[in-house]
Amino acid sequence: MLHQLTLSLQFGKFQEAPLHRAALARHKVTRWIRQALDSDAEITVRMVDADEARSLNRDYRKKDYATNVLTFDYAHEPIVHADLVLCAPVIAQEALALGKGLQAHYAHLLVHGVLHAQGWDHETSAQDALAMEQRETLILARLGFDSPYQE
Repeated sequence: MLHQLTLSLQFGKFQEAPLHRAALARHKVTRWIRQALDSDAEITVRMVDADEARSLNRDYRKKDYATNVLTFDYAHEPIVHADLVLCAPVIAQEALALGKGLQAHYAHLLVHGVLHAQGWDHETSAQDALAMEQRETLILARLGFDSPYQE
């Protein structure tokens, strides 16, 4: 059963925004997120430049670099409330380095962020990391994407 999703899809102002908009059609983003949900949700997805991502990562996680995805989860029940902030230039660089398409990498990171928004955590233990990777791989396979963890 697919869960209800209220989605706000936002793009900050940055040079390559049109490329990222093209890769992130609303219907695809909705489908990717809904596949990862275990309950109904209200989620904002915002694509940003490296400066904004670095500032948020520094202010909220005390890590002074731009990271690919930040998850701000506010509630897990009765519905998931979260903001996902994705750093477009970092994601584009990673996709290129991994030899993946931009859409495939975005799908992975959106699924990853949605799992975080529901309480999944890969930084707590090796067992939790493996469980989260397996869950991501299963969801991405249902969406027609290869495992992001295959060498």
